[in-house]
Amino acid sequence: MLEKIGITTTIPVEVIYAAGCIPVDLNNIFITAENPAALVEEAELAGYPRNICAWIKGIYTTVLANREIRRVIAVTQGDCSNTHALMETLHIQGIEIIPFAFPYDRDYDMLKLQIEKLMQVFGVDWEQVAEQKKRLDKVREKVWLLDEKTWRENSVSGFNNHLYQVMCSDFNGNPELFAQEVKAVLEKLTPLPAGDEIRLGYIGVPPIMTDLYEYLEKKGARVVFNEVQRQFTMPFATSDLVEQYRLYTYPYNIFWRLQDIAAEIEKRNIHGIIHYAQSFCYRHIQDLIIRKELKVPVLTLEGDRPVRLDARTKMRIDAFLDILR
Repeated sequence: MLEKIGITTTIPVEVIYAAGCIPVDLNNIFITAENPAALVEEAELAGYPRNICAWIKGIYTTVLANREIRRVIAVTQGDCSNTHALMETLHIQGIEIIPFAFPYDRDYDMLKLQIEKLMQVFGVDWEQVAEQKKRLDKVREKVWLLDEKTWRENSVSGFNNHLYQVMCSDFNGNPELFAQEVKAVLEKLTPLPAGDEIRLGYIGVPPIMTDLYEYLEKKGARVVFNEVQRQFTMPFATSDLVEQYRLYTYPYNIFWRLQDIAAEIEKRNIHGIIHYAQSFCYRHIQDLIIRKELKVPVLTLEGDRPVRLDARTKMRIDAFLDILR
């Protein structure tokens, strides 16, 4: 049986596949669990504080519930600062932790060093990793096409755009099977005529609320741009693996992300932005920069636990959409 390697966020999965292992995005199996809210509560019963990100608590319980995962790659720089304590609490439960850091200043040499350290852990070389990049890029191309059809033809819902892009963090552990699934979706698409729907961009980490996209479409709005999810697909024309993860915006400063966001707002004719901020996350502070720099209206939503939208949030969304109309 191939070894499953847990990952706390998108990392150079080419290294894991080159080693003949299976990457498992712990966020994805947490949020798609039968009862993710119960996983959060279980972590709190174990001693995690109430005022800590629910994603961190969910990942902790998810790892312990999946005993086939004995090693976890944890991103120590470029993601959640609470990951450090998550690593330590998993360590005392017998989980081997493999640290990986994205350099804040996007330094090429530092990033290359981090990737090479990861390669040493898994016993692979650059030739093997480059081969996996070619393999995964063939899959990514299909998801890039799905994203293009989202905003050009309105033939993909905001949720499906989110779903298939976010899966590119680990390709569901089977890139070829995942590619077949995306191909089947693409073959069934029907371009829709241009309507009067409000075109939205979604920025920030994927939402923990379970029905955001559904509610927006019910109210006549469509998400045609999912910022971080799109970044998981590595939408960059480069054969250089290090440069690929240097162009990847999520782990780096907000100004690098804003360049990408502003360009996509213009290209996709976006009317307004929903900025999602997870409760107790430092990225919430960046909202003041986002509001100052972006040239379209911004609605900031905050989520805590994996539940459906509450009445207050629905009212704020309704008011925002009315303003855009």
